[in-house]
Amino acid sequence: QVQVVESGGGLVQPGGSLRLSCAASGIVFSIYALGWYRQAPGKQRELVATITIGGTRTNYADSVKGRFTISRDNAKKTFYLQMNSLKPEDTAVYYCNVRYSAVVDYWGQGTQVTVSS
Repeated sequence: QVQVVESGGGLVQPGGSLRLSCAASGIVFSIYALGWYRQAPGKQRELVATITIGGTRTNYADSVKGRFTISRDNAKKTFYLQMNSLKPEDTAVYYCNVRYSAVVDYWGQGTQVTVSS
């Protein structure tokens, strides 16, 4: 059974940092592309960052470039989103995604990130 579980969300002040983790089980983790998405209230889910199978290429939304970093640890079957210089507009539910193909694609349950003073 495939499980994808996020952790690390919470409340942080503007300018602060958080690290989200996503642990996957029941899959051959190393052959999956990975991504983080977020959904703010009243808005559609949007891409935040992705990382390729080998971890050699990453892609970021313009709004988070230079502040967020995605990484993966295949040995631990876990990937991360380091978020620095957080802004109130980063407030959202963050979801992790592991994807092998268009039909083999799994999502975590989401973790709330709130940036507020």
